[in-house]
Parts: sequence; C-alpha cells; structure tokens
Amino acid sequence: MTDTPYVPPKVWTWNKENGGQFASINRPIAGATHDKELPVGKHPFQLYSLATPNGVKVTVMLEELLALGHKGAEYDAWLIKIGNGDQFGSGFVDINPNSKIPALMDHSGPEPIRVFESGSILFYLAEKFGAFLPKEIKARTEAMSWLFWQMGSAPYLGGGFGHFYAYAPFKIEYAIDRFAMEVKRQLDVLDRRLADNEYLAGKEYTIADMAVWPWYGALAKGLVYGAGEFLSVQDYKNVQRWTDQIAQRPAVKRGRMVNRVSGDPASQLHERHDASDFETKTQDKLEAATTA
Repeated sequence: MTDTPYVPPKVWTWNKENGGQFASINRPIAGATHDKELPVGKHPFQLYSLATPNGVKVTVMLEELLALGHKGAEYDAWLIKIGNGDQFGSGFVDINPNSKIPALMDHSGPEPIRVFESGSILFYLAEKFGAFLPKEIKARTEAMSWLFWQMGSAPYLGGGFGHFYAYAPFKIEYAIDRFAMEVKRQLDVLDRRLADNEYLAGKEYTIADMAVWPWYGALAKGLVYGAGEFLSVQDYKNVQRWTDQIAQRPAVKRGRMVNRVSGDPASQLHERHDASDFETKTQDKLEAATTA
C-alpha cells in the first residue's frame, strides 16, 4: 500500500488481481472458464448452490414447502464450491449466465425451466405452489416490496460492508465508515418495521422473511463478518425477536444445513438428495464412518 493518492486512469484496464480474499476468481468478463456438466438427480428440482445467505434462502423455501406437504417440491441439492470457481463451469453458466449461486432447474414440466437469482427463485416457487406469498393484494404487495428491498439492500451489506470490513487486503476507513453507516440504517429500517409487525409483510410468514433472514438475521447474531460488536447489533431488539422466532422453525433449521461446508460438522449437509440425509449424511456422521 502506498500513501500516494490514487488517480483513476481515463480508461480502466484489468492488469492485476486486487489481493482480496476472492481475487483468484474475480474477473471483468462473463462466460464459462471450463467445460463441466452438472449432475442431475431423481427429483423434480435440481439445486446447484452453497450455503451463503443467498443459497440458504432457497433451501429454506424448499424445506418449508415440503413441511407443508408439497411433495412436488422434492429436490436434489448439489454443492457448488465458489472458491474453486465451480460457478464458471459450462453447465452452471447455462443455467445462470451471471455465474452466481443459487441456480435451479425445474424438471417437473414437459421441458426443463431454468431459474436464477435468489429472489426470482423464491417468487417462482411461491407462485408454483401457492405458498408463502399472500393472495390478498395489500399483503402480497407488502411481501414483494420487502423481497425487492432485500435484493437492493444486501449488496451494501455483503459487497460493501462485508468486503471492506472482512475481505479487503487492507482496511480503508472511508469505505468501512460509509458502508457501516448504511448497514446500520438498514437494520433500523427493519427494526422499525418489525416493531409493529410479527413478520415483514405483516402477520404472515412469507418469502420476504426467507429472503431477508439469512442476511440480516445472521448479521443480528454476529454470524457474518465478525461484525456484531462493531455494529452494536444487540440494539435492534425487534430484529433480534424476529430473527430468533424464524430460527426456531424446523424447516429453517434444515435449510441452513444444506450445502453448508463450514461450522460444526453436525450442521453440514454438503449435498441433499433425500429427507433422510439430515439424519444419516451430515458431515460428522460421514467422518465418523470413514474413521470407524
């Protein structure tokens, strides 16, 4: 790092890695870097993902649908290791040209349908199964507004605050202050909404909660970026109440485990192909079987 002020050139060119945690997979162009077909399992839905907040949204939704008795929501969840660049394989790019997880294929109809972007996947599944999206116009619109709020707000949390606070190769006070201020404003937005509403759309648990909770619920519990104390997350009492309430749902507990590759091995289900996998194929059990 130099004390010389940076002066942007007239035309930007990519001539070096930025040194950040994800430098090896960042590039300014789209498209596949290598040929790789994706596996296809036996269920109607094929999910290619990782248990980041965006990935957790979809596995929670699928588990919630199954808990309601929607057998057509059965799915195979395949692990995409974004740190290894799996998202740039040709098969994945065919589903999501933006090379971001999660990506979903629906094989339940006469021809497969691809769905990408986590908010779009949640809406697609809600429409398909008639669940977790109110039919009454006012509540439905409220749910959709909060869904889109999350899609527009989370980049400031992840790509902004999270990057500069936790992942950048060196700390930049201006950048951290700028995004910390915005994230705290967002937490206040949520806290004010949840002061008088059980869930984001009102009385009903919806895809809006499923979209927001993996990001801001994790933040409220200090589970992302090691920033809980820095952001005084305990001060947002209504967000804390909402976070705890959703975390107790059995389908949410299961959804958080799918495609998880960090934390307690008992909480990691790298791939999910059957409901029984939660009991028999978590990482602690697989590791115990290999050492027995």
